[in-house]
Amino acid sequence: MEEELDGLSAQELLEKRDGIELEIREQLAVLEQEGGVGMKGALVDREGFPRGDVDIYVVRTARQKVLCLQNDHKSLMKLLEKKLHAIHAEERERRGPTDELPSNQPVTRARGFVIVNQVSPGSPAAVAGLSVGDQICEFGSIKSENFQSLQDIATVVQHSQNSTVRVVVLRGGVTTVLSLRPQRWSGRGLLGCNIVLPT
Repeated sequence: MEEELDGLSAQELLEKRDGIELEIREQLAVLEQEGGVGMKGALVDREGFPRGDVDIYVVRTARQKVLCLQNDHKSLMKLLEKKLHAIHAEERERRGPTDELPSNQPVTRARGFVIVNQVSPGSPAAVAGLSVGDQICEFGSIKSENFQSLQDIATVVQHSQNSTVRVVVLRGGVTTVLSLRPQRWSGRGLLGCNIVLPT
């Protein structure tokens, strides 16, 4: 898929991303209509017989589509990130040197102010690429310098529904920039992940 996307501009990639996310939401809605089985719900009853209240073919097809779309989304986001980095690099060159930390570079001083401890499959957080154990160093306008409580993040999420939020995470000593889109989905909340304060 990366080859066919490589020639697209960042704007075209953003539009394609929106299309994939819409398809994922549509397939998750199908799974919700089929007895709310989601991506992991059982398709057999306690006695091992196929459930009569669920169209197993429809569920398996929808699940397969979601998995394929999530893989496509991952590839697209990697490519989009590269393009955006290239654009920002050009911009930085034009403006001259700054103290800004390049993303995806090893860091020693950066430390997340909250940690992701749960990500629901098929959620906006999962689609964006958040993983359990990620330390969040930036969440939209919230950074370690101005972070006061988890309510700060909740406020950004509420004000950013259906918009893209820039999230910088520290994962394995490397910073990664993600694009997170808080929105309604088949599960609870607008993100589908749980974050906690570091212990």
